[in-house]
Amino acid sequence: MDSKALINAVKTIVDEKNISEDIIYEGLSLALATAYKKNFDSKTNVLVDINRETGDIKVYSYLVVVKEIDEGSETTDEEGNIVKIPPEINIDAQILLKDAQKIKADAKIGDTIQVEVTPKDFGRVAAGTAKQVLTQKIREAEKNSIIAEFNGKEFENMVGMVAMEDARNFYIDLGRTRGILPKSEIIPDEEIQMGSSIKVYITKVESSTKGPLIMLSRKNYGFVKRLFEQEIPEIINGTIEIYQVVREPGIRCKVAVYSNNDKVDPIGACIGEKGSRIAGILKELGNERVDLVLYSENDEEFIKNALAPAKDVIVNITDPENKQALAIVTDDNLSLAIGKKGSNIKLASRLTHYHIEIKSLSQINEEGNK
Repeated sequence: MDSKALINAVKTIVDEKNISEDIIYEGLSLALATAYKKNFDSKTNVLVDINRETGDIKVYSYLVVVKEIDEGSETTDEEGNIVKIPPEINIDAQILLKDAQKIKADAKIGDTIQVEVTPKDFGRVAAGTAKQVLTQKIREAEKNSIIAEFNGKEFENMVGMVAMEDARNFYIDLGRTRGILPKSEIIPDEEIQMGSSIKVYITKVESSTKGPLIMLSRKNYGFVKRLFEQEIPEIINGTIEIYQVVREPGIRCKVAVYSNNDKVDPIGACIGEKGSRIAGILKELGNERVDLVLYSENDEEFIKNALAPAKDVIVNITDPENKQALAIVTDDNLSLAIGKKGSNIKLASRLTHYHIEIKSLSQINEEGNK
């Protein structure tokens, strides 16, 4: 890489990758100084100067003027005053006053003078080092750009392509980078095909030593929430709002909604005519059941709604302070209120933030007769 090529390469990176020119040249200078010390067995402090107009590279050795060469941390000037020697200045970076004055006539003890020490064949070393630094800066710029892009997409759904698989993860191509979808974060029993398109929820975006780390999920409750926000126009425009989503992935989820417009039925709007709106969401979730729950500020009413599909539920708040409630249902609604493996009652409790005890009318009557 000659001088002109170096300048053009830097300008290209500055324009295309939006990196500060100062950062690039600073990185080049430090890397070239290290390369000089390594290749030319130099122990002195050196500074590499790159002419930003011509691309010419020169190496300068910085020497501290001392009364006598000393490995200590200080010396004295001609008047006997103590002059501190910086800790990074070793014995090879010191120069006697008489020798310094041959280079700079007015040099004094404690001064720092510079001497050009550019080797004749430094161009070869500089070319290789410059390529490495520029490549590194490009990688850093791309990494930072990807992080910045995906930071704005954290906690959002994206569509990607299933690109790779190993024992623990699927790797999803998201365009400029790949995200990691752990197999523990897919919906239970769903089958994911290589090369297929897939919707995923971004749970974490961070920088790692290997590059951007994008963690994905299909089990997170946020995945369902974003599906509704993407599919239901009234949620997009704010007419309907989601109060909360709770789910047992692959089994059941409950979505509590309410309307800011008395003329709009939030549940009906989410379902759509003949189920047209919710159909896409149900397809995405496979066998997972979705219960739409009408949110109410009245706790008893909200608990009653949350226990759907059970009907004719009677709710009593038994301990408001400790958030405890009793739900009474008819015998034929008891299994519906509890749900498969207790899923319905568990989700209703999480949704309403109440510990809900369920009893059938038969149980209430038996207790009343005792």
